Amino acid sequence: MGSLNKRKVLRLKRKKRIRKKMSGTMERPRMSVFRSAKHIYSQIIDDAQGITLVTASTMEKEVREQQKFENKIAAAAFIGQLLAERAVQKGIKSVVFDRNGFLYHGRVKAVSDGARKAGLDF
Repeated sequence: MGSLNKRKVLRLKRKKRIRKKMSGTMERPRMSVFRSAKHIYSQIIDDAQGITLVTASTMEKEVREQQKFENKIAAAAFIGQLLAERAVQKGIKSVVFDRNGFLYHGRVKAVSDGARKAGLDF
């Protein structure tokens, strides 16, 4: 087992442990964050119905047409703000934050800070 594979296995174990304790409802949906080497993805999910309510990522055409971000943390903060704006438009004010097994710093923290700044409560 290579070190990269081991890190992924450990993250998935953390993810499973976290998800056992949390679930998104219609009143407080779950805001999930996933980061890859180049991109960041975030979505708001209602686990009771099993549907995604709002989504935002750096892969979207609208985001790619923006000015180039100075770094990946700035892009992550923008994704958090964009997700929160879309959520507020749909009437979602409060969410449960799911870091998906990633450590809460860097880009994951930037997404949550951007979402808080744009009006989401968690």
